[in-house]
Amino acid sequence: MNDIFKKLSLILQNRKDKSPESSYVSSLYHKGLDHTCSKINEESEELIHALKNESNERIVSETADLWFHSLVALSMKDLSSDDILEELEKRFGVSGHTEKNNRNS
Repeated sequence: MNDIFKKLSLILQNRKDKSPESSYVSSLYHKGLDHTCSKINEESEELIHALKNESNERIVSETADLWFHSLVALSMKDLSSDDILEELEKRFGVSGHTEKNNRNS
C-alpha cells in the first residue's frame, strides 16, 4: 500500500510547476497554502459528518479527500507521506499518553 503514497508524491511534485488550468493539484499549488488549508478544514468537517451519519463508502471517500489535501499541503512545505510514516513508526511501542506528554514538554 505504501506504493500509492510514492505514486502520489511523484504526481504532486510533477504538478508543482504546471499550469493551474492543467490540473486540480496545480490549481491548489497556485492558490497557495491558505486555500489548501481551507480545503483540509472543509474535508475534515465532511469526514466528521460522514462518520456520524453516512455509509462506510462515504466515510472512506471523505477520508481519501482529507488525506489527499493534507498530502498536497505537506508537499507545499517540502514534506511527504514518508515524513509522516516515519513519525508514526517512531511512536510504536510508546504509550499515547507518554507521546502526548513528550510533545507538550
